[in-house]
Amino acid sequence: MSKGCPALDATEDDIRKLLACKVHLGTKNLVKSMERYVTARRPDGIHVIDLHCTWQKLMLAARVIVAVENPQDVCVISARPYGQRAVLKFSQYTGTQYVAGRTAGR
Repeated sequence: MSKGCPALDATEDDIRKLLACKVHLGTKNLVKSMERYVTARRPDGIHVIDLHCTWQKLMLAARVIVAVENPQDVCVISARPYGQRAVLKFSQYTGTQYVAGRTAGR
């Protein structure tokens, strides 16, 4: 998958964990920008997301975050209720800033 370092490739265990967390399940609505990541549509209308693409994006994000010298310069945001706990936990373990919940906007 990765062209440079085989250590960044997803292992069977990594994929199994992503499946257990149901990362591959999308929504019934499909926006144009997400079409390239969707591999199938279940009979109930839920779109199935390609886990290898997801893994590549996770590795890209991890490499960007690691490249930042000061963790306080990183801000992790989730306005959705199901992402708020993840944002809080990530910030707790990495020392980054976070915004969990809806904000006033621009």
